[in-house]
Amino acid sequence: MTNDPALRRTLVLGGLGALWLGLCVWSAASGAVPIPSTSVLAIALESLGLPGIWEVDEGHRAVVMSLRLPRIALASFVGAALALGGAVMQGLFRNPLAAPGLVGVSTGAALFAALFIVLGTSAGWLYTIGLPGSAFIGATLVCVLVFQLSTVDGVTSVTTMLLAGIAINALSGALTGILVFVADDAAIRNLTFWSLGSLGGATWQGLQVLSFSTALPAFACLFLAGPLNALLLGEAEAGHLGVNVEQLKRFAVLLVALMVGSSVATTGVIGFVGLVVPHLCRLALGPDHRTLLPASLLAGPALLVGADVLSRTIVAPAELPIGIVTTVLGSPFFLWLLLRSRGGAGGLGE
Repeated sequence: MTNDPALRRTLVLGGLGALWLGLCVWSAASGAVPIPSTSVLAIALESLGLPGIWEVDEGHRAVVMSLRLPRIALASFVGAALALGGAVMQGLFRNPLAAPGLVGVSTGAALFAALFIVLGTSAGWLYTIGLPGSAFIGATLVCVLVFQLSTVDGVTSVTTMLLAGIAINALSGALTGILVFVADDAAIRNLTFWSLGSLGGATWQGLQVLSFSTALPAFACLFLAGPLNALLLGEAEAGHLGVNVEQLKRFAVLLVALMVGSSVATTGVIGFVGLVVPHLCRLALGPDHRTLLPASLLAGPALLVGADVLSRTIVAPAELPIGIVTTVLGSPFFLWLLLRSRGGAGGLGE
């Protein structure tokens, strides 16, 4: 690898972008109905208003445009939100083991989703709208509660936020357990599948809302690179460099809550993306958030698009919940990183 930081950054980001595009083509071509990659490329060109090179079967066109492309877009938005949110939280807490779930986003969403599933309707348009809506409200409320508990006289303690997040996460998990205990079999089944994550509900209409609630916060997160770099030196040092640390904390948590809350509400809980992806990018590129944040923004979609292909093909024609795939892939790899780092260089604290 070259020693020129700018060239190295360009090569890595370009490689991640190419990897994501390649996985998108693979995802669009794979499934119960195999579609040639040439047809996928022709459909993509036609959708961009360019003339197609190869003739496309109309059935293949319908499968790609109505079923697979919405899943690819959903996986890309959610993967970007989870990975970028993880990178921001790791920079904010100055801890590479931090994840968006530390501020209660995932458990808050799960609690309110469980509340809706157990007490609400189980079918129809109300369920389709109410489940993600309830999950988003829960993620937002729990995140606000954690932030309020960690703020005294206008000063937010990152350590207190971490401890408050652990406590609120435990309480939300216990309350969710109570709801599961009183739920009937149908509600338990719905809640179990939601908590394991799925991209099966992807639609172009739903993506319009999700794209707005993830793309804008993700774009804003990229401007946090400089302040997060300064924060690596410590809060006092960052303040001396002109960073409004308290404003940074509030803004960062708000952006992460909006991105991750919207994603979890749409797909259910998808684990390990927000933890593993930013850490891998940090190992490959270093702690500079000017590179780390855009790298996470590209690597997250690549991971989730690839995981979605596996979830649809491993047990075809059935579909494995994607949260299981990401956890199975992420856990051993992260354990390998832990074992690799024990010798010193490349450790988790770097």
